[in-house]
Amino acid sequence: MKVYVITTGTIFGLITLAHIWRATVEGPQLAFAPWYILLTAAAAALCLWALWLLWRWPRS
Repeated sequence: MKVYVITTGTIFGLITLAHIWRATVEGPQLAFAPWYILLTAAAAALCLWALWLLWRWPRS
């Protein structure tokens, strides 16, 4: 289960970084699109949730 959380957290982190990079390259038309902001925020939230789960995971 821990490997799954690490994998999905990494994937959502990469999606977030790709969205931020694409928004800076393509300009303000994409960066201020509501659906694009929503998808970026959702990916970032899922990445942060995975990090939180890993932080709270019992040490073993």
